[in-house]
Amino acid sequence: MTRVTDTFRNIFKIQELRQRILYTLALLIIVRIGAHVTLPGIDTSALAQAMSNKTSDNLFGLYDMFVGGAFNNAAIFGLGIMPYISASIILQLMGAVVPFIQKLQHEESGRKKLTQYTRYGTVLLSAMQAWGVSIHFASMSAGNGSSIVASGVSGFGFTLSSIVFLTAGTMFMMWLGEQITDKGIGNGISLIIFIGIIDRFPYAILDEFRLISQRNLIIEIIILILMVLIIAGVVLVTQGTRRIPVQYAKRVVGRKVYGGVTQYIPLRVNTAGVMPIIFAQSIMFIPNTVLSFFPNNETMQAISGYFHYQSISYSVIYGIMIVFFTYFYTAIAFNPKEVAENMKKQNGFIPGIRPGEHTSEFIDNILTKITLPGSFFLAIIAILPAFVSGLGVSGRFASFFGGTSLLIMVGVALDTLQQIESHLMMRHYDGFMKSGKLRGRR
Repeated sequence: MTRVTDTFRNIFKIQELRQRILYTLALLIIVRIGAHVTLPGIDTSALAQAMSNKTSDNLFGLYDMFVGGAFNNAAIFGLGIMPYISASIILQLMGAVVPFIQKLQHEESGRKKLTQYTRYGTVLLSAMQAWGVSIHFASMSAGNGSSIVASGVSGFGFTLSSIVFLTAGTMFMMWLGEQITDKGIGNGISLIIFIGIIDRFPYAILDEFRLISQRNLIIEIIILILMVLIIAGVVLVTQGTRRIPVQYAKRVVGRKVYGGVTQYIPLRVNTAGVMPIIFAQSIMFIPNTVLSFFPNNETMQAISGYFHYQSISYSVIYGIMIVFFTYFYTAIAFNPKEVAENMKKQNGFIPGIRPGEHTSEFIDNILTKITLPGSFFLAIIAILPAFVSGLGVSGRFASFFGGTSLLIMVGVALDTLQQIESHLMMRHYDGFMKSGKLRGRR
């Protein structure tokens, strides 16, 4: 405990690090304020009544989780940073099939152009999503049947103002994220999502605290121990790597000798990160979202039972999709052929493996093997909240036992702590660990 206290004291001794942390906290506070500023034309009392009857097991519930409740608040930051992430993912996927995009990814000037294309794509996606969101809000009604859009506000005027404010809110959040990355600490975009998710944690604790009187104290302690063990498992898998040794041949340039050292290629057990769960969850929520439009149809409601997040059929299909998307996204994020070619250009080789195609096949074989347990682990973590909530744990608190929330929180926290530790080690201060150093996501 003393070591942790000393570490935090050392953090604020370094002026640059202290300024970066305070700057990051200030911008994150602005993000949370914007999540509670309601769009013009929205009746807040009618909105509160309408949202009290909404369920979270649909696409809108998933979206609201990423934006920290801003969507349910009909706030100007209601779209969050998701359009920017969607545009980035689209360009990344295009890089695997479009030669022009692939070429830009390997050039310094090309990467700047891709950043511009991502921003343009963000504006386009934000405007399209804002139009859909405005229609969704206009169609919502409170318990007494009144619309959540204030009387006297025209349909076109509300739609136009919503598109402008929501798009501007997303672009402002994108700018805040870039400022945090440049002048703050950690990855700004990831921290914006992180702070939105963590904002729900105090409410989850309160929900669980209310249930303590209804449950045995020993059971509650077991639940908390289980949560700690799950978090520890996520940290271990997130950090887990398979290191492949790479030997570089010696070469003499003038009077200096280069190469002759052994380095390692760290292949992560969870190369795909949280993306497989996000893809699978988005697809699995589509049936419930569509079926919710037919509340009086008995056939549709019977079908919706198979897609309830606590049903066995949902968990099986969900798990299979996560395994598929883990391999799919890993194939896009890591290219063994490209790694083998770069090694060959730098006179590097894996001991016992011929350079070139054989090296590529060797790396691909290892990556395939370590991705399998990683994909199974992701599937188990993704369906854990449903099983935990079935044990009587409150819905909000159960979401922190696994799934997207836990993986994002662990990944972002490790990444940010790794950057803070780098600043400490650079100035000859001890890091967070007694020996060695913290390994981040990168």
